[in-house]
Amino acid sequence: MARDTRALRLKFVWLLVLPFLWFARPTLSLLAWGAPLAVLGLLLRAWAAGTIVKERELTTTGPYSYLRHPLYLGSLFIGVGVTVAGGHWAWPLVFLVFFSAAYGRTIRAESVLLLELFGDDYRDYAANVPGLIPRLAPHRAADVASGGFRFSRYARHKEWEALLGGAALFTYLTARAMLESHS
Repeated sequence: MARDTRALRLKFVWLLVLPFLWFARPTLSLLAWGAPLAVLGLLLRAWAAGTIVKERELTTTGPYSYLRHPLYLGSLFIGVGVTVAGGHWAWPLVFLVFFSAAYGRTIRAESVLLLELFGDDYRDYAANVPGLIPRLAPHRAADVASGGFRFSRYARHKEWEALLGGAALFTYLTARAMLESHS
């Protein structure tokens, strides 16, 4: 189920990327606003991907001790950062509508799966750790088996794809902003 929703999200994103790139009107000042948001999102996604042990154990360490969905919050920051840098007010709104629809469904499906896999442990975790708005202090689970960040997890989850995608988008937007500022 989670793989199906991921594939559907990615297909829909590509339907939005091409018109976004065509209609984007980036400026250096908008890039300066959007890039830090996207970098924050990429860092959060990297930390989460290097910490999570998907479907084998309930990960409650690292960013998962602050919120249940750090990968999705990272995606939110990346999307907002890229669309702000894109230079038209409509793109952040389009992205937020897409994010709400796609990730809302994904989060619900994931919660059902985690409840099936981990039962009361997940129920307790969900009761103590918010979904997308981080806690100020980490929640400490009694049993922490997975440890911390591991680069091997980051690589196995192919998180480098988000890094390459973000770098490619900002390279394009920066080049376009610089070309348009000189014309």
